[in-house]
Amino acid sequence: MESTTTAHLVKSKIATQFIFLICGLGMSSWATMVPFAKERLALNDGSLGLLLLLLGAGAITMMPIGSIFLQRYGSRIVILWSALLLALTLPLLLVISNPILMGVVLFLFGAGVGIIDVAMNAHAVHVQNVYNKPIMSSVHGLFSVGGLLGSIGLGFLIQIGLTPIAAAVSIAILLVLIVFGQYKHLLDGKTEKAISHSHSGENVVTAKGSFPWLRKTVIYLGFLCFVVFLAEGAMLDWSAVFLKENRGVSIEWAGIGYAAFSIAMAIMRLVGDKIVSRLDGKKVVVYGSLLAASGLFLAVLTPWLATALAGFILLGIGAANIVPVFFSEGGRIKGVPAGIAIPAITTYGYAGQLAGPAALGYIANQFSLPVAIGFTGVLLLFVALSYLSKA
Repeated sequence: MESTTTAHLVKSKIATQFIFLICGLGMSSWATMVPFAKERLALNDGSLGLLLLLLGAGAITMMPIGSIFLQRYGSRIVILWSALLLALTLPLLLVISNPILMGVVLFLFGAGVGIIDVAMNAHAVHVQNVYNKPIMSSVHGLFSVGGLLGSIGLGFLIQIGLTPIAAAVSIAILLVLIVFGQYKHLLDGKTEKAISHSHSGENVVTAKGSFPWLRKTVIYLGFLCFVVFLAEGAMLDWSAVFLKENRGVSIEWAGIGYAAFSIAMAIMRLVGDKIVSRLDGKKVVVYGSLLAASGLFLAVLTPWLATALAGFILLGIGAANIVPVFFSEGGRIKGVPAGIAIPAITTYGYAGQLAGPAALGYIANQFSLPVAIGFTGVLLLFVALSYLSKA
């Protein structure tokens, strides 16, 4: 296929990395906007929490629909329109003063996040399947880089004199420029279908008439992603509370735990392709899950701040390349095209990131927060043992 020559594949890989960067930038820019939205809408913590659920609802709702779009149009078209949806809604989140309208726009923003997430992962799997080298870790690393840049980018633009809305518009324009600049280097739909057919045998699904989201392998990988995403969500939502209430860290510095975790994960993902190449995916999952679990146990079973931070760093190192391995495996499931398997696995996984921390809150309320975090470590042990015994 002319469109998958070595030179084009290299450009496609780089373009995929830029799309992951877009998603990370967009999501983390919104995270920086949350205090502005809370003040503008005069919301209390409970009302803000309900509003934030709409972002997750938009993502989860649209991920399955994104699978339909992928099958019909290919990931390149879906990436373009979902990126434009992100860019359009992002500045609106800084100016809307009506809570109901804010909820609608936040749902649409979440929809853009959900659709671009499944599309970029599906595209990355297609590129990897013909690239013959692991690339999933590095592309996910660019998402982490985007998250780090976006978390400070909006604040930096405001600090140098831009108004908040001007800063948000600047970031939105950057997203548009990136997606249009990389669009031509993404694989077209015809090429993706040929790749998917050669690696999964699409005709098998049609012949059996089964619902691929319910295939055992899809559910299994989805559940494992659920656990790993739950651990990441636990760091996002609970690490600062844990450091403040259980390790005596002042509120101003309570975010240091998540920062340590995020930096460790970003670094490991950027070098993760080499690790996966030297080891096999099974070892990366098993050893990574054991290391991540040991990090959580270290954090909750020792009384010192230094060991808690070391534990969060171990979690970031261990968990960084697990999900990319799962997505790679999902793109090679016999009888299930990557454009179906990846959205399914992603949806199952994101349910862990969105609903998991709430479940941990229930456990913390019934027992304690260290017990809840420790329970997450037990689940990671299950991931290691389960994957170790997998044929």
